[in-house]
Amino acid sequence: MTYPFSVSLVSWHDGEPLLKSVREAVFIREQGIPAELEWDGLDEDCRHALVLSTHGEAIGCGRMQADGHIGRIAVLPKWRKQKVGTAIMEALLDYARAHDYPQVDVDAQTYAVPFYRSFEFNEEGEVFRDAGLPHVKMSLKLLPR
Repeated sequence: MTYPFSVSLVSWHDGEPLLKSVREAVFIREQGIPAELEWDGLDEDCRHALVLSTHGEAIGCGRMQADGHIGRIAVLPKWRKQKVGTAIMEALLDYARAHDYPQVDVDAQTYAVPFYRSFEFNEEGEVFRDAGLPHVKMSLKLLPR
């Protein structure tokens, strides 16, 4: 399938301004997460998925920590329901498989649980609050290639 956007895996060093623009719009302004919680100091050591429109506008992002934790999946409002989040997850899961991660996990906002289930993630444990929002831990075992 051809999308009206492209997904690249980038370092924080190479993508910081564009990654920040999406996360500030979604997490800080839209969801009201305090900046000091959003900027947790972990970005330098993560692999980031950056989605650009055909016009070069940053429209989505996500990250994977070295331990296989996926997070900070964000898509600008006007690009939602257009498979941007799916493309981010596919890129991060492909990266995990290519680097022989046995498992990945997410702390999913509860409204996004069906999205992660579509990738065969399973819930683990009870709902908890992170940055004031309800989340649930989900994990996915990756099969060896």
